[in-house]
Amino acid sequence: MAGHATAVLTVDLDALASNYELIRVSVDGATVVSAVVKADGYGLGAIPTAIRLAKSGCQNFFVATLDEGISLRPAVPDASIYVLAGPEPDTTGDFRAANLTPVLNRHDQVQIWRDAAWVAGELLPAVLHLDTGMSRIGFEASEFEAMIEDPIWSQGIELSMVMSHLAVADDPDDAMNEQQRATFDQLREKLPALPASLANSAGIQLGRQFHYQMVRPGIALYGGNPLNQGPNKFSQVFTIQSKIIQIRQIDLPRTVGYGATHRVTGPSRIATVPVGYADGYLRSLSNRGTVSVDGHLVPVVGRVSMDLITIDVSALPESATQPGTSVHLLGNGVTLDDLAAAAGTISYELLTRFGPRMTREYLTRSAE
Repeated sequence: MAGHATAVLTVDLDALASNYELIRVSVDGATVVSAVVKADGYGLGAIPTAIRLAKSGCQNFFVATLDEGISLRPAVPDASIYVLAGPEPDTTGDFRAANLTPVLNRHDQVQIWRDAAWVAGELLPAVLHLDTGMSRIGFEASEFEAMIEDPIWSQGIELSMVMSHLAVADDPDDAMNEQQRATFDQLREKLPALPASLANSAGIQLGRQFHYQMVRPGIALYGGNPLNQGPNKFSQVFTIQSKIIQIRQIDLPRTVGYGATHRVTGPSRIATVPVGYADGYLRSLSNRGTVSVDGHLVPVVGRVSMDLITIDVSALPESATQPGTSVHLLGNGVTLDDLAAAAGTISYELLTRFGPRMTREYLTRSAE
């Protein structure tokens, strides 16, 4: 265990690069594979992951916010960085200073960026976001069609791409996928010269008709299964490791943890591990989670507390479960998708919840 850390999240950057390559060979050679590194690279570290992906040929990155883009820029100085949230009135200078490309989601953002171009006296790049069914952000068909009737609507703006986002791509059988694609194609006819992007990680699996000129994988890069069915073909990119700090030998019936939600009825050995919901190990994993000790899966028993979990190691030899024994919260038989299912959530949330108390370490076998 590194330094004073109670848990270490280790990222295999070569596995990340392998997942990127797996996506790259699945698309047409004319389709650009970008990388979504928002939320600090889904909790794994945007800067080290982007640097490794750039070495694999990725030159297009998506972040959620302006601050994420500004932080990322020094790591990938020659790449295109797209900011999904788009510009606000007092941010255009920061966008330009960091050479960031905004995604325009609203009419006022188009005007903000158009005004910035007028002040700068030069064309400013941007991406246009169309809402094809998410009802979240982006232009609805009617407001998009009304806007482009104005002959100067994009004056000063150098549109590099038009994009949309799929709502149910994780379910390949849902008819909404084709409905959104048809809507996207219909709206794109108004801007026929622009490259297009529709597919996220799950959308890439729907077939090349969804790939267009750019795909935007996120969770697949980090080892999550983008589909809600079938095996996961992507490599797990990270592990989380902690250790046993105390053992309780329980011989008489008694309870474990807050709320007395787990009752020991016979001789048992309960081990305590210094990780809790403050580290991102979700409270919903109480009495439901599984960890790996020396390759053996053992259950989390009792409630997950702020700083601690308790696990039942009764089935393992005492010699293999002493204070200091390594415990894998993820990896060594515990997958991201299985743990997310046990927590009653999705891999995206689980990944982005792992907090700063977990030390990050990065492994690579490739030449620097």
